[in-house]
Amino acid sequence: MSQQPSPEESAKIRSKRGLLGSGLLVSAMTFLSRILGLVRDIVIATLVGAGGSADAFFVAFKIPNFLRRLFAEGAFNQAFVPVLAEYSEKQSRAEVRRLNNAVAGCLGLSLVALSALAVLAAPLLVWVFAPGFASDPEKQALTVDMLRITFPYLLLISLTAFAGSILNTYSRFAVPAFTPVLLNVSLIASAIFLSSWAGSSAEALAWGVLIAGIVQLAFQLPFLAREGLLPVPLPDWKHSGVRRILKLMAPALFGVSVSQINLLLDTLLASLLVDGSVGWLYYADRLVELPLGVFGIAIATVILPSLSRQHASEDKEKFSQLLDWSVRMVLLLGLPASLALILLAEPLLITLFQHGAMTAYDVEMAALALRAYALGLLAFMLIKVLAPGYFARQNTRTPVRIAIKAMVANMVFNLILIIPLAHAGLALATAASAFLNAGLLAQGLRKEGVLHWTPGWGRYGLQLAFALLLLIGLILGLSPSSAVWLDWGIAERILRLSLIVVLGAGLYGLALLVAGIRMRHLRPAT
Repeated sequence: MSQQPSPEESAKIRSKRGLLGSGLLVSAMTFLSRILGLVRDIVIATLVGAGGSADAFFVAFKIPNFLRRLFAEGAFNQAFVPVLAEYSEKQSRAEVRRLNNAVAGCLGLSLVALSALAVLAAPLLVWVFAPGFASDPEKQALTVDMLRITFPYLLLISLTAFAGSILNTYSRFAVPAFTPVLLNVSLIASAIFLSSWAGSSAEALAWGVLIAGIVQLAFQLPFLAREGLLPVPLPDWKHSGVRRILKLMAPALFGVSVSQINLLLDTLLASLLVDGSVGWLYYADRLVELPLGVFGIAIATVILPSLSRQHASEDKEKFSQLLDWSVRMVLLLGLPASLALILLAEPLLITLFQHGAMTAYDVEMAALALRAYALGLLAFMLIKVLAPGYFARQNTRTPVRIAIKAMVANMVFNLILIIPLAHAGLALATAASAFLNAGLLAQGLRKEGVLHWTPGWGRYGLQLAFALLLLIGLILGLSPSSAVWLDWGIAERILRLSLIVVLGAGLYGLALLVAGIRMRHLRPAT
């Protein structure tokens, strides 16, 4: 009988199948999740709208979700994956298991303590994250109640992210990429079926968040067990791997999650504006998250383990080529997505969200924020693929300095733009600071000799420009005014928007083909 390959050997075999294929797989799973996320947001817009109760839920969900992105999928993931990749390359399977057991114990113990403290301090957290709610005691009380329900989600989803990081390191990308689908299914089902039991649609959504955390963690555990990688939580703060992860995590809290901190500042300041401002930013952010997740996060997900392995094997040339490929992919996919969101802001919001409690005025206000966020989409995506260039080399100091500069710039931009542009100014400030962040990350990688631009960038830029000009012409030609979109029924809106999306994607791909870009050009040299 032939011997089964170890998880380390299986990961290496799967990595040889190509990063492009892995990226497409993650993109497909993420796309499914984002589509269900849009369905979820349609349900929320229909049942809750963008008023006071919607603002309360968005803040109650945003606090644990922000911390999840900051700690679990942000600093922890960027610190843990390089260390785990190095252990898988250089250490025995027994040592890898000991590392995972120690990390699981320390992470779980810390999150239980944090969750218990947060539930007790929920009024203080609401005051910190949404100080404007203090002027409306009913809204503030509702937010506190829902936060106590949603905050334990941080514990559950952080453990889920830990499990997903292990699977990603061993090139099992599909399961972690599919897991967010369960959150959307849970929220949709809760909003529809639990509203009468919970007292309102907003409170039903809060319970849906908690249920989703349980389901997502339970979903991934069997796959870890199948790979022989299911950790046994054994806290060991003295483990050398745990110490290295903690050392890398501290500065990474700023370096990798600055965009999330900026979005949180938007929410804080938006709570001081008129009712609905938090909701307008939320719906705009949700649409920007679709291409960011499908393209930017998908690319970042598959390159981090590869970059970490190449750094561990001291292959500097392949490391640089992979970063260059990542930037090219971001431009190829991010530029058309950004342009489409800007040109189709109202049609997208009208088609997806202008039902039930969501009014035409809400659509108009959300469209202003969407255009502002869309201007920064390319920068958001670049941050996702450039930051791993530092963290894979276990360099957290440089991103911290860059993150601090970007956050300070964001605060300044917020103060400058919030008065003339209100909530849209907050979104525009986030976009501007993201470009600063991405530019400094790229400049730092170049100075450190890690990122080298491969030949052909000038030709590549002209090819993209040609395809983008044709895409703009098609969108402008097929999309009527907002008034026409509002007059149409839902079926006609969906049909026209689908036609624009399908024809736009087809024309863009055809234009790239005519310009000389072939599939072989989209594969990394590694």
